[in-house]
Amino acid sequence: MIRYLGHSAFEIDFNGKVNLLIDPFITGNPLTTFKATDFEPDYIVLSHAHSDHIGDTEEIAKRSGATIVSSFEIVNYFAAKGLNGHPMNPGGGYDFSFGRISFTPAWHSSSFDDGSYGGMPMGIVLDIDGKRIYHAGDTALFSDMALIGRKAIDVALLPIGDNFTMGPADAVEAVKLLKPKTVVPIHYNTFDMIKQDPHIFKKSVEAQTDSICLLMDSGDKINP
Repeated sequence: MIRYLGHSAFEIDFNGKVNLLIDPFITGNPLTTFKATDFEPDYIVLSHAHSDHIGDTEEIAKRSGATIVSSFEIVNYFAAKGLNGHPMNPGGGYDFSFGRISFTPAWHSSSFDDGSYGGMPMGIVLDIDGKRIYHAGDTALFSDMALIGRKAIDVALLPIGDNFTMGPADAVEAVKLLKPKTVVPIHYNTFDMIKQDPHIFKKSVEAQTDSICLLMDSGDKINP
């Protein structure tokens, strides 16, 4: 089960085997219908250090004991606060008891609110229970997405907001490279700078590719 929490945040539950949060920006997220206290994850997976992605990680991890999986720098940042973590970097993967988490490059930036370096920005690939989910994080279009797509992707979560990330036109090109069964647009309409009409993106995806495009609101669920 993949549940959208608004912006780039997701809760993913694999048949009760493991519960993951990705980029849990809940407090201050105008598009979410949830509170940080609604979640008790086993793992929190972070794409980069910007506040609209780290979000409520510290509060949730303190309360739940969740393991934070992210870049070396982000995990060290939270380790200094006494939180559990598993450090990784782009190109690396690790076989956890429930499945594999891998990180890909993402063309963006990554820093904490105080300006300190947050490691390289990353995309996230989950290979669990025979399903493959790609969360692109915040990224520009890049041609090596074709390499990520060489192994079949069940669901791709792609930013379309423009300004800070891919816009809709580049995101359609990303779909052509990735060839996912299903694509879900993310990182749009949260702030004025990233306002988009996702229906235009959906129409373009389904006219130009074989992928299905699903538009999700906070709380909506899909099964990959």
